[in-house]
Amino acid sequence: MFRKIIVMLLLAFLWGFDISAEDSRFAGKNTGHTDWITYGQGHENQRYSTLRQITESNVAKLRPAWIFQTGILGTFPTNPLVVDGVMYISTPFNHVFAIDALTGVKIWHYAHEISQKKLCCGSHNRGVAWGHGRLFMITADARLVALDGSTGRLIWDIPMVDPMTGDSSDLDLIKTYTKNTKKNFDSMTKFAGNMAPVVHDGKVFVGVSGTGYSANLATAEGSDENLELLGKPGVRPGLRAFMSAYDVETGSLEWRWYVTASSGWEGDYSTTNIFGDIYDRDIPLERELARKNNDGWRRGGGSIYGSPSIDHELGLLYVGTGNPAPTYTDQERPGDNLYTSSLVALDINTGKLRWHYQIVPHDIWGYDVAAPPVLFSMKGTNGQEVKAVSAVSKSGWLYVFNRATGELLKRSQPFVPQSANMFARPTFQGVEIAPGAAGGANWPPSAYSRLTKWMYVVASHRPTIYRLERSAGGKLLNVLDFAPHLPNSGRVVAIDPISGKIKWSKKTDLPLISGALTTATGVLFHGQSNGDFVARSAHDGAKLWKFHTGAGVNAPPITYSIGDKQFVAVASGGHALFGYAKGDAVVSFSLPD
Repeated sequence: MFRKIIVMLLLAFLWGFDISAEDSRFAGKNTGHTDWITYGQGHENQRYSTLRQITESNVAKLRPAWIFQTGILGTFPTNPLVVDGVMYISTPFNHVFAIDALTGVKIWHYAHEISQKKLCCGSHNRGVAWGHGRLFMITADARLVALDGSTGRLIWDIPMVDPMTGDSSDLDLIKTYTKNTKKNFDSMTKFAGNMAPVVHDGKVFVGVSGTGYSANLATAEGSDENLELLGKPGVRPGLRAFMSAYDVETGSLEWRWYVTASSGWEGDYSTTNIFGDIYDRDIPLERELARKNNDGWRRGGGSIYGSPSIDHELGLLYVGTGNPAPTYTDQERPGDNLYTSSLVALDINTGKLRWHYQIVPHDIWGYDVAAPPVLFSMKGTNGQEVKAVSAVSKSGWLYVFNRATGELLKRSQPFVPQSANMFARPTFQGVEIAPGAAGGANWPPSAYSRLTKWMYVVASHRPTIYRLERSAGGKLLNVLDFAPHLPNSGRVVAIDPISGKIKWSKKTDLPLISGALTTATGVLFHGQSNGDFVARSAHDGAKLWKFHTGAGVNAPPITYSIGDKQFVAVASGGHALFGYAKGDAVVSFSLPD
C-alpha cells in the first residue's frame, strides 16, 4: 500500500495533476462558478449559471468577442469546457483544441488517428471531460484517450471495445449474420463513441454508441457523403451497448454495465402503460419467437448518447439508454427488451443496477432516451423536499422520478405534437408517426433554472411514415421514411416539473437539436438550425436577441467569466445527418466594454 501511494505521488508530480480531494466545482452547487468544467455545469446536469453580468435588459448588446475556426468541417455538437481561463473543445474526427478563453487564440491541438476509414453516421463528438489536470475523450473508433490539460500530450489511449466486432462473444453472431444476408459489415464501425465523459471520484464514466441501429449511414473519413440510406431494418446487427468506469490515473477498467440484460432481457410483454397508452404488439407471435430467439440480448443495442448525471450523496449515476436492436423490426427480440429506452440508476462504485424505468418497452418507433438526465429538488405532495431526476424522451414527454427509489412522480403534458398512431405498427399503406424517430427530445441537453424552478427543453416535430415493404426475396421489411415532405418544426418549451404543465412554448421553422442554458438573471440561450443563436426570457419565452452565425447552431451553449467579464460561447457547425449548414467555428460573445 505504501509503495502504491509513493508511485501515485510520483506520477502526480511528473504529469502535473492533483490526486487530492476532488474539485468542489464538479458538484455544480458552488454559487461562485466562473468556469464551465463539466458537460452539464456540474454533475447535476442543470446547465444553470449563477453569473449575473448579462441580463434581460442588456443581452441585446451582446457582440462576438472572438471567433475560433477549427478548419474541420462536419457535424459539430461539441460542448466547450472552460477551466482556469482555457477553453477545451472536441471536433469531428476526434481533434481536441485548447483555446485562450479570453482571446480565442489557440494554445495547443491534438489529433486522434482514427483506425477505421469509414465511420457510422458521420463522425462527431459532444465534448471532453476534465479532471485531475487531464482531458478525457471517447473516439469514433471506440477508444478512450487521456490528454495532459496543459500541453495536449497523450497520456494513455485504451480500446473500450473492438469497433468492428464488439466483444468476442458477439463475433460469431456477426459472421453468421454477414454470411446469411450476403452483406459485408467490415467496411464501417459498429461500435463508436461520441458522448462527453464525466469524471468523479477518480473515475471516468463513459458509454458507447453506434449500436442498435437497424439502419446504416456510413461516412468516408474526412467527408460527410452519405454512402448508405437510413431506414432499412436488418441492414446490420446490433451489438450490446454498455456504460463503463475507468481509473483516471491508469485507464484500467473499474466496472462495466451492459444495457441489454443477459438474464431476463425479455422482461414482461407490456401492451399498455399506467397512462393508458397502447403499444401495438403481436404478443402471441413474440412468445412463440422467444423460444427461437432466446439470445437476442447479445445483439440487443441500447446505445448511450448522453452524459450521465451523478448524485454524490446517494452514490448513484443516472443515464438514459437507446433503442433495442434491430431498431425498427422486432422479430429477433421478443419481450420488453430490458433495459433499452429507459432511465437507469447505477451504483457509481460497482456499476450494479439500483433501479430502472423503461419509458418505452419493446421500442420499434425510435423513442429512445438520448438526452442527459437532470437532477434537482422539488416539493412533494406532502410539502417535503424530494430529490428528483428528470428524463426527456423522443416520445415527447418529460418524466420526473424520485432519484433514490425510481418512483415515477410526474409525466408532463406533451411538449411536441403527438399523433394518435405514435405507437402503431407499420402498414403497407404507411402510418404517420409523430413525434417520429428523429423528433421529440433527442440528444441535446435540457436545462433547469433555479430561478423559475422550470425545465427548459429544446425539441423537434419530425413526423415519420412507418410502412411495410416486401423484399425481392419475399421478406417483410419495416421501413422508416423520415418524410421531408411533411411539415416539421422545432419547439423551445418551459415545463413546470411539479405540475407537469407547459408554462410557455415557442415554435421555430426548423427542428431544434441545440441544447439550452439558463442563468440567474432569467436569460435562456439556445441555438437554431438556421444558424441563429438566440436569447430569450426564461419567464415567458420572449426573444431578446439573436445573432446569425452562418452555420447551424446544433450544439449546447455555455457561459463563463474571466475577471469581471461574462462570456457566452457556442459552436456553429451544423449537422450532416439532418442537412443543416456546416461550419467549423466556436463563437464567444460578451457585452461591450
